[in-house]
Amino acid sequence: MSHDPPQVDEYVEAAVQRLLTEESDLAEQGIAMIRRKDMLVLSGEVESHRRRDEIVRRVRQAFPDIPLLADIGVTRVDEPSEAEELG
Repeated sequence: MSHDPPQVDEYVEAAVQRLLTEESDLAEQGIAMIRRKDMLVLSGEVESHRRRDEIVRRVRQAFPDIPLLADIGVTRVDEPSEAEELG
């Protein structure tokens, strides 16, 4: 008897989307989900490595049997190095 990986379908995708958007400490709407074969890919941009790691941790914790690939970039947010001239 073989153990097939769980099916990544629209129900799993919707549940992950709810987790990301409805959890008050995440409230993340900038992450897209893409189903690739039997894997869920999270993609988008967040403001820090810590934020990205927390998103991945929470999704893996809630859906431990779903193969997950995190393609989440970190947007660098630095203060400007010089004053902006408004004209």
